[in-house]
Amino acid sequence: MKPVKPPRLKKGDVIGLVAPASTPSSNEKIEKGVQYLERLGYRVKVGKYVHEVLGYLAGTDEQRAGDLNDMLRDRTVRAIFALRGGYGTPRILSRIDFSTARRDPKIVVGYSDLTALQLAMFRKTGLVTFSGPMVSVEMWNSIDPYTEEHFWRLITSSSKIGTLNNPETEPLVTVRPGKGVGRLLGGNFSLLVSLMGTPFLPDLRKAILLLEEVDEAPHRVDRMFAQMKNAGVLNGVAGILIGKFTDCIPTDASKPHLTIAQVLEGLSQEVKCPVLSNLQYGHIPKKLTIPIGLKAKIDAGKRHIEIQESGVQ
Repeated sequence: MKPVKPPRLKKGDVIGLVAPASTPSSNEKIEKGVQYLERLGYRVKVGKYVHEVLGYLAGTDEQRAGDLNDMLRDRTVRAIFALRGGYGTPRILSRIDFSTARRDPKIVVGYSDLTALQLAMFRKTGLVTFSGPMVSVEMWNSIDPYTEEHFWRLITSSSKIGTLNNPETEPLVTVRPGKGVGRLLGGNFSLLVSLMGTPFLPDLRKAILLLEEVDEAPHRVDRMFAQMKNAGVLNGVAGILIGKFTDCIPTDASKPHLTIAQVLEGLSQEVKCPVLSNLQYGHIPKKLTIPIGLKAKIDAGKRHIEIQESGVQ
């Protein structure tokens, strides 16, 4: 499907806030997140059900999908930001109004559990979305300047994005050298794997596969790679970008185990495409925003990543 770019965000535009997964841990985080966006010159509309709590969910599936659809259908809303991730986004994919999202493309921002929504959006509509900071996680309280600068540049400027630069103290690591060109697709590893076999996962053939994870033991990450290998996915991608695997440590370090580094090293022996790791992306305060669906070029030997187009128009 041909990618669809949303219009760039301008001062005075309306940003809709939704909670497709879990509830923000406090009302203060929502309020301060709203204040942050308003200080920057945007208007904010908060979803009706973002304060709801149903176990680990921000309300029922109907309520969470309803908030998202309301924002998609509201023509005054030009961007939709997730308040937080957590758990629950895959549950509402069949309820989303993708036809409206296709007719009136908007900026959609989030990461972690929002990976499911972003990949589904690309599969169903071709919409380019942004795997970036969330309102009640990063934006509500002293967002990191590196995160902030890169994020706002991507969604407000129609210029070519160009090179993705890690901080100088966090160099990219060549896992397997080589060059590759393809559309950036992926995000949180476990959410991507959860979409396999569903109508919501884009075609990953010839894609640059992007992966990050949090709080998963190395053997579980190993199992995800094995599933992707057995499904034939790893043989078809043009390249792999590995972000941060945060707190991915053995559940019991006293027992025999592999480290994440060893799991990734094993990956390099299973694929023929270029692999770069340590991308400044994932469940970390200082992070790059990644445009899901744009064409990218990587040179793993030279540790270089380039986004070859703009994310917005």
